[in-house]
Amino acid sequence: MEKIIFHPEGEEPAAFYVLEQTMIAGKTYILVTDTEEGDGEAMILRDISQPDEKESVYVTVTEETELSAVAEVFGNILEDVELTDDFD
Repeated sequence: MEKIIFHPEGEEPAAFYVLEQTMIAGKTYILVTDTEEGDGEAMILRDISQPDEKESVYVTVTEETELSAVAEVFGNILEDVELTDDFD
């Protein structure tokens, strides 16, 4: 599993493991988790970088309609992974 390091502005770097990547309607999404094995916190991120940028720039997908649609795609791709929302 690929490990990537994010460098949020004004914060300490954070490491995540990439579970899967997909493209929907020309937008690239990645599903990441905070642990390499077992149950962990997962996030769906959208790449907002420009094609000519050397490094990718990701934002957390928070809009419910987009999040549900992308989560369904990842759920279909990763049949052995259960995605749940714990927003409550």
